[in-house]
Amino acid sequence: MDVEAGKRVFPLAAVGPKQDSITQAHVGKGEWYHAGYHLATTIATPAAYAPLPWAFAMLTWPGGIIAFVIGVVITWYNSLLLASLHEYGGTRHTRYKDLAGAILGRWGLFSTVFFQQVASLGNNITIQIVAGQAIKAIYKAYVPAGSMTLQHFIVIFGAAQLLLSQLPNIHALRGLNMASTLATLCFATLVTAMSIITGRGMDRSAVSYGLEGDRQAVLMSAFAALGTIAFSFGDTVLPEVQATVKAPSQRNMYKGVSLAYGVITITYLAVAVTGYWAFGYAVNPFVVYSLPGPQWAVTLALLLAVVQIMGCYQIYTRPTYECIELLLARHQEGPLSPWNASMRLLITSVYMLVVTTICCMIPFFIDFVALVGALGFTPLDFILPVLLFMAARKTPLWWRLINCFLAAAYTVVGVLGCVGAFYFIIDHARTYKLFADL
Repeated sequence: MDVEAGKRVFPLAAVGPKQDSITQAHVGKGEWYHAGYHLATTIATPAAYAPLPWAFAMLTWPGGIIAFVIGVVITWYNSLLLASLHEYGGTRHTRYKDLAGAILGRWGLFSTVFFQQVASLGNNITIQIVAGQAIKAIYKAYVPAGSMTLQHFIVIFGAAQLLLSQLPNIHALRGLNMASTLATLCFATLVTAMSIITGRGMDRSAVSYGLEGDRQAVLMSAFAALGTIAFSFGDTVLPEVQATVKAPSQRNMYKGVSLAYGVITITYLAVAVTGYWAFGYAVNPFVVYSLPGPQWAVTLALLLAVVQIMGCYQIYTRPTYECIELLLARHQEGPLSPWNASMRLLITSVYMLVVTTICCMIPFFIDFVALVGALGFTPLDFILPVLLFMAARKTPLWWRLINCFLAAAYTVVGVLGCVGAFYFIIDHARTYKLFADL
């Protein structure tokens, strides 16, 4: 999928020495398997794994399997398309927004910035809620009469993320993300095993796989499930990750993408199928909470979830941090100079304060999963890559028609996912109060 060179490069896409000195000192240093760790960490989070059985339940077996398989194939394909454009026009584009600007002009750049910030902020709100709920569940299991609330644990997680945010770039997170990838594999294995053991010990005749509720609720649940599946394949920072790998960047990124998708496909399917099989329509939107025990195993699963989220959260902060750092940093100085380190502390502190406050106010996990998947990840993962590829390279008519169909189909999926997500956000807003201790 090599892209034709020699086309006009939009000026804002160029990587200049000022930017390189602060935010891109990591460019071209990593191995392909580092990219695999980074991608697996950003995509396969507990917030992506755990709702999949629920999404299958809302779509039933045929719908769930079909939506999942299509999601895997299309996002894998789109990731390869996007990776092939990394050196478009002879320039190494180390940010998604710069690549889009180089190919599509200003509207491509600014629309990518918008969707990337929506997805990144939305993802981190979602997974910070999940982390807070996981830590609270562990606390309540061992201190049943404890007085600490969900908000306390969300703040504790936010404080830990503030410390990690002082690391200067994605490449500096490679050790954390390797640990996060291992935590992902262990989480999926443990939840799969517990679902099978629990399911085999249940009265299978009491497990229902049919849809429940009135027609409107069933339809909106299906729409929200589509957004949830889109969230599970969310990755808005592939060019930023590709920037970390050594040359040849395209070939190495293909290997990294394949490693990541090999891991997530097997583990996603295992968690989704066994969780839905075990509990049927009654499965909890966060499948771990459907597991009856033993308590040590549930605690371990929750701890693994928190470890994985630590790495994922950091990668999704980086597009926001970088946008602001480029405005405030002293580019002639290194990333660890007193001024730049102080600016990073200020930027990251404000970010964590805002996101943590939102999480504490409206901790509705599953609603945010569907909304972020539909509004943020669907455009960046399912639509924009094919539009960029068609604009950058001349392809046969049949290939262009396939790409146009994919973009149109997932535009519809994104709209339906938004409808379902907003339906449940409005419904739950009537039930829960701000700062609810869920």
